[in-house]
This record gives sequence, C-alpha cells and structure tokens, in this order.
Amino acid sequence: MSWSTKRLLRHRWLGLLAGPLVASVLAATPAGAAATGQIFVSNEASHEVIVYNPKDYSIVKRIKTSRRPRDMHFNNEHTLLYVACGDDDVIDVIDVAKLTITDHIPTGPSPEMFQLSTDNKLIYVSDEENSSVQVISVADKLIVHEIATGAEPEGIAVSEDGKTVYATSEIADMVHVIDPNTEVVTANIIVGTRPRRFIMTATELWVTDELSGDVTIIDRSKNVVQQVQHFVPPGFRPDDVTPVGITMTKDQKTAFVTLGRANHVAFVDVASKKITDYILVGSRAWGVDLSRDEKTLYVSNGLSDDVSIVDVPSKKNVKSVPAGRTPHSIIVDD
Repeated sequence: MSWSTKRLLRHRWLGLLAGPLVASVLAATPAGAAATGQIFVSNEASHEVIVYNPKDYSIVKRIKTSRRPRDMHFNNEHTLLYVACGDDDVIDVIDVAKLTITDHIPTGPSPEMFQLSTDNKLIYVSDEENSSVQVISVADKLIVHEIATGAEPEGIAVSEDGKTVYATSEIADMVHVIDPNTEVVTANIIVGTRPRRFIMTATELWVTDELSGDVTIIDRSKNVVQQVQHFVPPGFRPDDVTPVGITMTKDQKTAFVTLGRANHVAFVDVASKKITDYILVGSRAWGVDLSRDEKTLYVSNGLSDDVSIVDVPSKKNVKSVPAGRTPHSIIVDD
C-alpha cells in the first residue's frame, strides 16, 4: 500500500471518529450572524490567519492554523470560515464569532483551492497530486467521490444554482465543466497558459491565466471562449504580468485583477472589457477582495508580506498594512 493511500485511509478513519463533533458544531451554530466587516488574510509561511479591524486596520487576532493556510471561504451564514492548509492536508474550520479553530476536515494531498456547494453540505477541492477534484462531505468528513481532471487542477467555482462546477487544469491549460450530480466532466475549454482563478457574471466565466498574462472570458451558455483580455501595466514587460486573483463588484460592472509579479491591480470595465486603470500595489499582488461598501479594495502581496489598501473611487493605493509571511488569500466578512 502506497504512503499516499495509507494517509488517505487514516484521514477517512479520523473523519469517522470526528464526524459527531462536526455535527454538534453545526447544530450549535446560529442560523445567521451579523457581518463584522473584518478582513481575514491567510499567511502560508507563518501558518496563521490574521484578522484585521476594517476601521483602522489594527490586528484583532492572529489565529494559528495548520501548516500553510491558503484559500478561504465562509459558509452561507458567515458563522464559519474554512481554510485550506496545504502542508497538513486539512481544511481548518474557524468559528467567526470566537475567532478560534473548532475543527479540521481531512483532504487529499496539499489542498489549495476549494469551494463549498450552494447548500454547504459538500466541499469541492482541487487535488493536484492525483489530478482530480475531490468531493468531501462536510458532515461526515469523508471524501465521497473523486472526479478525474487534467494535470494539476487548481481553481474551483460553483454556479449560482449549484448545477455546474468549474475547475482549472494548470498543465493542460483547460477549464473543466463538471456536472456535480453525475460527477463527470461534460466539457473541456482550452484557455491561456496556467489558468488559476475564476469569477462569474450571469453569462460569463472569467479565468485568470498566470503565465500568458491574460484573462480568458468564456460564454457560460455555450462553453466557448468569447474574448481574451491582455494586461501590460506601464513600465512592465508582458513576461512580468502574472494574473492570479480576481473579484468583481456586486453589480458586475467592474472587475479587479491582481497581476502578480507586475505589482499592480487592474480595474476592468466588465461591459466594454476595457482596462480603465492600473494601480501600483505591493510585490507579487495575489489575493483580492472588496469591502462591504465596495469603496475599498484589499490586495495581499506575497513577496512584500503586506496588504495594500486601495481607495476605489479615487483609484489610489492609500495604505500598506503588514501581514504575516507570504500572504496568500484575503476575504472580507461581508
């Protein structure tokens, strides 16, 4: 029996033991919680999630996590925050009210990106080592299915109605379209080089392509590429541009794309697909999210170990806040 198989079996056995604990935590969780506006940043190298006060950006708490925390997502009620921890092969569960870790959900090797199903009963996790998307039962803490993908899947997205799951394959340069009911890939869409993250509009799927320096825009109804948006901020060569993070305003009028080694975030008009501005931020701009009023953009910078605070109306980088070591993802409790 291989080491990876033994580890997976051990995780499943631990999941069976801890399943009742998860059920009790979920049962005790309130039906809803008031959004705090607090800012959560995962730091890969210092193994922590830092929580900031949105009023003055002071640190509310440093939450020690399992090793190498990366992607983060809230449950629907924003009472729990799930954090993928790549070096310990788990997803940590943080109680948002208490800012403490209450549980761990075992995964396959080195989880990075994931998404919850619309009913929060399942977690879809990209498994680079096994070239698959794992489907994990939150209540049982078990991997209930694995869906084969291209090599090194990363980005995961779930449609608003929960009927479609999307996954990127970094090596195959593809977006896989998955039917979560039948748990099979129904379409493969060729995109740019090393696709990473997603954002959706009502009709489009935007995919950041790190090594080709662009965003591929896909027609969701036809599963075909309708446009490719390139980025070249002033003073940088195309090879310097490595788009990764992406977010969008609630009205879906403006998109924000972090440009990695180009140390900028791009403002994009969604309707016209035109770049309206490039804002200089920290070194290796990576994660990105908006404040609840959408007047402030937060960018985590992986090499300068800080968070850039960008005023959206004036399009100015107004402040830099120290983070932990190698900040990865940033998410606002909105």
